[in-house]
Amino acid sequence: MFSLLRRGPGRLTPQQAHQQTSDGTAVLLDVRETPEWEAGHAPDALHLPLSRLMAGAPLPAAAQGKPAVTICRSGHRSQQAAKLLTGRGVQATDVTGGMTAWASAGLPVTGQGGSGGVIA
Repeated sequence: MFSLLRRGPGRLTPQQAHQQTSDGTAVLLDVRETPEWEAGHAPDALHLPLSRLMAGAPLPAAAQGKPAVTICRSGHRSQQAAKLLTGRGVQATDVTGGMTAWASAGLPVTGQGGSGGVIA
């Protein structure tokens, strides 16, 4: 039982994350820094850099009261964010492989102004 408590937040594949966030079950929270976000992100993602989250920033209004699926470039920062959010009482999971895996899976990526994005 104690090992389950220490496991921390769960992880989702990019496809699972896309399904849950597309159907409104959860919100996709991109925790990369602004230049990374501007280069390319999932179209419906909300942006809150891990640095701001660690400094105590609240979730965006659109994420309040909903499960959060965190994503970064490769999965490391999103794991940190999911653990931090779980500690705040938010139901949170992260995306295995981050935006790199998301893009490799052929899922949509958009850049600043709605143009095609790249993962930086």
